Amino acid sequence: MERRIINPWQWQDQRGYVQAVEVKQAASTLYCSGQTAIDADGRSSTADMRTQLVETLQNLEYVIEQAGYEPKNIVRLNTYTTSSAELFTCFDVLQGWVTRHAMQQATTLLEVKNLFETLTVELEAAAVK
Repeated sequence: MERRIINPWQWQDQRGYVQAVEVKQAASTLYCSGQTAIDADGRSSTADMRTQLVETLQNLEYVIEQAGYEPKNIVRLNTYTTSSAELFTCFDVLQGWVTRHAMQQATTLLEVKNLFETLTVELEAAAVK
């Protein structure tokens, strides 16, 4: 697999993402459904945003690894939240996770009116190998 990062500016480097990722000759691609803070028994979290973000990242990582991929090969990560302002107060959690996995992903953040039940954050990813 060949991956090329396109960053015509430098300001995004401080924010933990890239402007575009070109992937050539990938063996396969994994498209993950939105992952949230739902436990193994299907119960939605009622915790605060920070706790839900940690649980969501754990669930996303688990799905990716169960499929035989690695988080470092995420090329697209979309974030949905019921409160951008609240998410930004715990953005260090997301940025730390991205840094720990040496990810360089294109990303989009969207604030939505509601998510499923009591959930406040959802992450959707595409990974390659």
